[in-house]
Amino acid sequence: MNYLIAGLGNIGAEYENTRHNAGFLVADHLAARFQVEFKREHLGYLSEFRHKGRKFILLKPTTYMNLSGKAVRYWLQRKKIKPENLLVVVDDINLDFGKIRLRKKGSHGGHNGLKSIEEYLGHSNYARLRIGIGNNFHPGRQSDYVLGEWNAEEKMELPQIIEMAAAAVLDFGTLGVERTMNAYNK
Repeated sequence: MNYLIAGLGNIGAEYENTRHNAGFLVADHLAARFQVEFKREHLGYLSEFRHKGRKFILLKPTTYMNLSGKAVRYWLQRKKIKPENLLVVVDDINLDFGKIRLRKKGSHGGHNGLKSIEEYLGHSNYARLRIGIGNNFHPGRQSDYVLGEWNAEEKMELPQIIEMAAAAVLDFGTLGVERTMNAYNK
């Protein structure tokens, strides 16, 4: 069984340590854990590893957040992966910092990466793992906040959050979406 794990973010050094790149952090964590490297491919960086008889294909789109759907659709088709075996990992301002939430399907909730995927796939029937970054910003400053770097306190807690999200990704592929939702959506 093959799974496409799309960790969303923006490429470039100026975005590397920003809240909007939480999806990239989870993909990087999994690649490091399974000692695999990303290779630059069409529309993204790709890496693959096996875990408990499943193949996990990690994708970090190079299209920037607003066009993530283009890369996700391309690799779903290229790798012949069913939409139910797609998991998109994103940041979420509507979740408190440190919380993660897995959903089997749902709305884009205003997230430009999810909005793009919905547009390119023509539906929203795919799983998404949202990583809470909180909403500690003044009205009209959302963009500055999500594209801002983690603060010192967040940086200290971030490794455990990324580890928990990475564990949820693996459980999604091995235990299924329902059991994983029950385990992590607290």
